Amino acid sequence: MELTHENHMFGPIYDENSRILILGTFPSVASREQQFYYGHPKNRFWKVLAGITRESLPETIEEKRLFLLRNRIALWDVIASCDIIGSADSSIRNVIPNDMEVIFRKADIQRIFANGNKAHQLFVNYCSREGQPPLIKLPSTSPANAAWNLEKLLSAWGEAFHEVPDFYLPEK
Repeated sequence: MELTHENHMFGPIYDENSRILILGTFPSVASREQQFYYGHPKNRFWKVLAGITRESLPETIEEKRLFLLRNRIALWDVIASCDIIGSADSSIRNVIPNDMEVIFRKADIQRIFANGNKAHQLFVNYCSREGQPPLIKLPSTSPANAAWNLEKLLSAWGEAFHEVPDFYLPEK
């Protein structure tokens, strides 16, 4: 595969009730094909969120969108466009970031969760501004992060969610 210029082709999911913003880097090839977040079948993102909230695993795009809004979770990626090889975050070059203020102006976000090291690094480099909510780096749900099994991901992500002020989640 070779480096290609790609644009993020679908918008953020959020509303005025969103309290947590989860950020990825840039959609994978599978997500770009589906036109929605975390479309690769081996990515554990949806399993982790379903486990934390103790809800059924959302299957369709509409179920996923409603799941996020019902649980007051906003979802977006740091990058609006970049050069990338396939889905490889390590190949990302020539970054144009998304404007996070789009969400911050409408929703009272209490915490920003970066889904992995690269999302965290990119947010710090391109989007971090004074006065934003705290940024928390969480282990990536990507299948490339084989060091973290589903149980460990559920524990780390669940702990972070439980630290958000006035954010209800079912007890463990």
